[in-house]
Amino acid sequence: MNHERHQHHAEHAHHAHHGNGGGGVTWAAAAQATLHCLTGCAIGEILGMVLGTALGLHNGGTVVLSVLLAFVFGYALTMRGVLKAGLDVRTAVKVALAADTVSIIVMEIIDNSVMVTVPGAMDAGLGDILFWFALAGSLVLAFVLTVPVNKWMIGKGRGHAVVHAYHQH
Repeated sequence: MNHERHQHHAEHAHHAHHGNGGGGVTWAAAAQATLHCLTGCAIGEILGMVLGTALGLHNGGTVVLSVLLAFVFGYALTMRGVLKAGLDVRTAVKVALAADTVSIIVMEIIDNSVMVTVPGAMDAGLGDILFWFALAGSLVLAFVLTVPVNKWMIGKGRGHAVVHAYHQH
């Protein structure tokens, strides 16, 4: 029964985001998947940057903390949804890893690269507008550049297509 259910979900996931007459994945579906991923990444990234800055961590420590928290929150948000849909914890972990890993990696490379390369952004305090503008800009750029990655992955039945099979309709 579980295998049959999984097979049904896998088939559903393969076709779920085809919304343009049998062509490929829509940009809207890719943007929605990226926004979902960005939510968890942004929570972790912002929390990591704020904590690292407030604690006076060096730039490398702040980036590592931000990346770790982005993965934790990104996976946690996905797991929350699939656990609510009835998956067991082990399967939920597998789904979250399959759905979000590439997207989170791409986002983290982009947003941390921006933060590290904007002069003074990592050294700015929490009360400094440069810190917040650089962080917001890094997340916007991460979103824009990750949408095409997610579009390609969903079209291949990977990434967010995996988690979509377990969404309640």
